Formats: sequence, structure tokens, C-alpha cells
Amino acid sequence: VRHTRAEDIANLIALQARVYPSIPPWNPRRLQEQLEVFPQGQIVAENEDGLVGCASSLIVLWDDWAEAHSWKEITGAGTFDNHNPEGLTLYGAEVFVDPNLQGQGVGHLLYNGRRTLCRAMNLKRIIACGRLPGYDAYASQMSAELYAQKVVWGDLTDPVLNFQLKEGFSYCGVMEGYIPEDHDSRGNASLIVWLNPDYDPTRPTTIPENIVL
Repeated sequence: VRHTRAEDIANLIALQARVYPSIPPWNPRRLQEQLEVFPQGQIVAENEDGLVGCASSLIVLWDDWAEAHSWKEITGAGTFDNHNPEGLTLYGAEVFVDPNLQGQGVGHLLYNGRRTLCRAMNLKRIIACGRLPGYDAYASQMSAELYAQKVVWGDLTDPVLNFQLKEGFSYCGVMEGYIPEDHDSRGNASLIVWLNPDYDPTRPTTIPENIVL
């Protein structure tokens, strides 16, 4: 796991298109903007064959976004214009892993990278909204909220939410209309949070130029 570089952009777009064939991938300009706005928050996983995963994030004032919001709104349509170094929340904008390597620990390494960022910057928490790709099969039977609750209770399995719970995140509710074009999730996403156990309110939040992942 390492920080994203400008020369990774073309390969990241190709990988994202494979992971989400039904969702339009980012364009090169958006990825370049993310690197310019908050380079420390953009990380990738790679092996001997090249890039196998990506995790992107920005810092936000969570009080400004705690109510319902969409991915497009909070990320500035992928520009990360809403990045605010004064915030205490590392917001996870995107995570994806090579479909051929899912379930082999790549996602865990990327989540560990995010936790390292959160600790290094003395941020209070990580918040993200995760897809609910298993919901489509149950949409005629129950609300997205009940579906997510049943996943938390252990009655149903969702590949994304189950992974996030295993990574130590807590489920907080459902964001409706988060990614409208995500048909498998019916546009819904689960709101999740990880609290930084090392957060020290007596110390300022800092963004070191170099963070060792």
C-alpha cells in the first residue's frame, strides 16, 4: 500500500471500470484534482502485476454533512472541493479492489492504510457510505434500512457491509439516493463510522507532508 501518484491515473480508471462496469468511472481530470487537493488521502494497493486496489478520501466538517447527502454532493462531484483541513473526519469517498483478488486481504490493507492516515493526522474518526449491493434481491420484500439491520443482526449477508463490520466499523443508518445510478443498491448506502482510539482532543489535527503507510 502506498500513496497514489499521477502516473497511476490511467491504470486506476481501467481498474475502476472493471470493478463497477455499470457505473461510469472517474475521468483523469477528477483524479488529478483529488491528488492536488489532498494527496495524503489517496492510496493504492499494488502487487508485482500492478495496481490491485484504491482508497480515496477527504477531510470534512462532519456537522455540515451529517444530514442526508449524496456522493456527488459531499465529494464535489469527485473534485474533493469540499475538503476542509479544519475538520476532524476522514471521509471515505471510494474503495475498490480488483475483482480477481477480492476476499484475499487487499481491502483490509487499504482500510488499514486509512486508519494509519486517521491516526497520523489525529483525526477523530473515519466516516463512509458503503454500497449495499445485495439489497436489490430483497428490495421487493423490505426497506433498505431493514435489509441493513438484518445484515448487522446476522440474518442476511451483504458483501460490502459485512466486510466493513468485520473491519471494526459501526453501522449508523442508510443514506437514500447516495449513488442513484447504483442499481444493485437501489441508490442506497450504509452510513458507517470508525472512531480513532488514539484521538487526542488536546492536540491539533495536522496533515504531515509524508505519512508512512
